Amino acid sequence: MSETRSASGSPTTRRQLLARSGALGTGIAFSGALSELFTGTASARDLGHGGYGPLVPDPDGLLDLPKGFRYRVLSREGDRLRSGEGPVPSHHDGMAAFAGGHGRVHLVRNHENRATARIPVPAVEGLTYDPAGRGGCTALTLDSRGEVLSERVALAGTAVNCAGGPTPWGTWLTCEETEDKAGTNGCTRDHGFVFEVDGADPRRTGAVPLTAMGRFQHEAVAVDPGRGVVYETEDAFERPFGLFYRFLPKKPLGGTGSLRAGGRLQAMRVPGVPDLSSIRETGTRFDGIEWVDVPDPLAAGTPIRHQDFGRGGITHAQKLEGCYWGGRSVYFVSSFARSAEGSAGDHYGQIWRYDPDRRRLTLVIVFGPDTDVRLPGESPDNICLAPGGGLMVCEDGGGAQHVYGVTRRGEVYPLARNRQAVPSAAPAAGGTAQEPEWGEFAGVTFSPDGRTMYVNCYDPGTTFAVTGPWRR
Repeated sequence: MSETRSASGSPTTRRQLLARSGALGTGIAFSGALSELFTGTASARDLGHGGYGPLVPDPDGLLDLPKGFRYRVLSREGDRLRSGEGPVPSHHDGMAAFAGGHGRVHLVRNHENRATARIPVPAVEGLTYDPAGRGGCTALTLDSRGEVLSERVALAGTAVNCAGGPTPWGTWLTCEETEDKAGTNGCTRDHGFVFEVDGADPRRTGAVPLTAMGRFQHEAVAVDPGRGVVYETEDAFERPFGLFYRFLPKKPLGGTGSLRAGGRLQAMRVPGVPDLSSIRETGTRFDGIEWVDVPDPLAAGTPIRHQDFGRGGITHAQKLEGCYWGGRSVYFVSSFARSAEGSAGDHYGQIWRYDPDRRRLTLVIVFGPDTDVRLPGESPDNICLAPGGGLMVCEDGGGAQHVYGVTRRGEVYPLARNRQAVPSAAPAAGGTAQEPEWGEFAGVTFSPDGRTMYVNCYDPGTTFAVTGPWRR
């Protein structure tokens, strides 16, 4: 057993990860490190070996699932919104589910539309931030049987709405993954903000940017339900890579609109670690994590990650993506790191845990390419805790795309496989057929009663509801 040292100088022990084969060759066994993902959460059940079994090919060619599971297509890109406001927009991304009255469920769904998107979010008066923006959110309301009652625009005129996160008071925080300013790509207003969306009544929240939470390439957020602190990830594409932030609101846990009151934005500094990808030992922990005030949260002249954070600098990481709150900690994902692109190390994904009580950061999992464990696919992206099945991970890589589950024992198993090819990848007329490019998964989330998993296919935009023996 090797020994590493935390930022405070205290020794920590590496938790060895032992790979082994399982059902379909996808099983991966972990030792104690993975248990940190489920400590103090309701998702501590164990499925045993093999997850739910092998995937069964879908005769309709949409979604492969294990035996006993079924899916329903709730919404598809290009269909008409039930509100009559226009077609269902492109690029389904982050999503969350909220409880409504009489057994209803409100789904709020992002559309990661850039200026070139096929189908924009329709502009609606009172819900449009920038008429030139093609992104935003749509909201679906489902009845107690899972049937779609309504589908409408919840936010329009934003750009590249990637992920986000739910609030403890039942709204959705949608994140713009762009730093375009007015006059860029046709924009009439600055972009790169977080917006709050009420899926039950979007006009309660409107189209107001939460500017104090920073202007940068946002990915996801997670809210500490006890303190009201909001944690934010930044998915920057070029060096210097993104930062991990926290927002200290003036009115924490104040309900809808409270985040508009402002607050302080800070970035995480791990002393002596300028790049998280340099950490390779699963179980390595750092105590005494520091938080440094962001000099200019609006990035009026310089992007935040380029700003001067004073002596000691700041800690960066490539592809900071999914983020969620579990137990007493926040977890966040670095989807991959590549030294050829400027990272300090190479990996196919990391999951980090930050414990605010101890000011401790721990590397819980690291995936390949030359570590002790490999994800069956690559590039974990959106993540969520499942009521009866541990952790769910959306894959965003090459080839066939999956939703993977991770049990408490650390076994990785396939839960779903996308069968839809990206429309833009089709060969031109008369051209040679090529290996199709499959659409990534995004926005995995569960209904409040834990009986239904909702997940998006990014392209072609499709929203699925998956039911089955989750608590088997």
